[in-house]
Amino acid sequence: MWPDDFARRYRDLGYWTGQTFDDLLTTAAERFGDRTAVVDGGREISYRELRDRAHRLAAGFHRLGIGHGDRVVVQLPNEAEYFEVIFALFRLGALPVFALPAHRSAEIGYFCAHTEAKAFVTTGVHEGFDHRTLAAAAGNARLIVDEELSDLYGDPAALPDGPAPGDLAFLQLSGGSTGLPKLIPRTHDDYLYSVRASAEICELEPDSVYLAVLPVAHNFTMSSPGVLGILHAGGRIVLAPRPDPATVLPLIAVERVTITAVVPPLALLWLDAVAGMEKKPDLSSLRVLQVGGAKLGSTVAARVRPVLGCHVQQVFGMAEGLVNYTRAGDPDEVVLNTQGRPISPDDEILVVDEHEQPVAPGEVGHLLTRGPYTIRGYWNADEHNRTAFTADGFYRTGDLVRRRPDGYLVVEGRAKDQINRGGEKIAAEEVENHLLTHPGVHDVAVVAVPDQYLGERSCAFVVPRAGATLTLPQLRGYLRERGLAAYKIPDRLNVVDEFPVTGVGKISRRELRAALSATQKG
Repeated sequence: MWPDDFARRYRDLGYWTGQTFDDLLTTAAERFGDRTAVVDGGREISYRELRDRAHRLAAGFHRLGIGHGDRVVVQLPNEAEYFEVIFALFRLGALPVFALPAHRSAEIGYFCAHTEAKAFVTTGVHEGFDHRTLAAAAGNARLIVDEELSDLYGDPAALPDGPAPGDLAFLQLSGGSTGLPKLIPRTHDDYLYSVRASAEICELEPDSVYLAVLPVAHNFTMSSPGVLGILHAGGRIVLAPRPDPATVLPLIAVERVTITAVVPPLALLWLDAVAGMEKKPDLSSLRVLQVGGAKLGSTVAARVRPVLGCHVQQVFGMAEGLVNYTRAGDPDEVVLNTQGRPISPDDEILVVDEHEQPVAPGEVGHLLTRGPYTIRGYWNADEHNRTAFTADGFYRTGDLVRRRPDGYLVVEGRAKDQINRGGEKIAAEEVENHLLTHPGVHDVAVVAVPDQYLGERSCAFVVPRAGATLTLPQLRGYLRERGLAAYKIPDRLNVVDEFPVTGVGKISRRELRAALSATQKG
């Protein structure tokens, strides 16, 4: 939690307003009543209906013995029941632990055991997998399946008092790519500040229509500005069951979607799909395509307006707190080449070297941050916190960035994705951005390969465009022509049909490195 002097400052400055998640939904129900809040296939749920269902479900959960401070692992796909469940838990002061649909027994078992979860709320069969089989991994946690929720409805009149604004609201998963995720504790006050500020930055209004494409439990989809920002603004959430162009493009046309959020591989997929269509879909309602989760290269960003007809907004953030946006009205040079600037005037940014000394202005360094919505420690992880945070509360993000004179950040990669080739440091994303300009390259990921002489060499995994034939000499020559330093040019090339991805659609560099390691051992 934040030290008292910081907490007092954030309240005095109006960042923390004393609002809880139940306050957000109740206020929205009073303001927007019968307006549609959520569209899930053929179902439309109004703001008033959503609040009433959440409160009735809260009564049912309370009857099962779920109360203030209890942890409940929630693993639901993009469906309307997700909102009922989380707002029911928020009303009780119970803590949702947000799992992703892609998680299986190893992760669910860890979440339930580590948090001593009282219940595990999941779905039935989704994308061919029966999530009820995860009940064994949940241990002592009570299994609740989404199709049973209406049977739990009770009378909300007997509900106890709700939580305080400074109480923990939920536990979110860290985006780390090694080991099991750490749990991120967020309070009502700090998280809702980021939601309200994000909704304002992204200019959400009651006529805004947000298409939720990525898993709705992911931080990007929840709050940047995400589904919670839409509920704050009185807009409409449209849930996409799948992220593929065949599913989402018709939804954008029919529902008149105005804003949606994707990760770079999805942006590439949509751009290529639309560019290859003889009859273009009606995307005239779409105003903003947000891209985050990983850096969007300038070459790809420049294709968004000509192909999709909308504004691209770069988003760089983390579930631990700090979120950066490019803004409406920013010149193309800023939108295409930076990952935005922070939400808050009180987001403190440090860019430092390996000894945590400030780097020269404009130089690449490690990003450290603290602020009114950035956590001060992971949940029940004292040992890890000693390395993840500085003594004075700055979070060591693991990102390598450049800070421009205008305050905008340029992401240069992750510290762990930096390749040390015989003492020469290579930022993987720099090489990737060069390769993405090649006409035969659809997508690329550059990872380290252990080497007994140089320590590490580099390998480029490349997904080619249809009909393209790519060879290592060809790509090495292309990079030399672009003036890339010799040591940065990949030593190896692996041409693949697709990349392994994480639960939210990011390229899984860990799996790519594991594949290389297995090949070498073989």
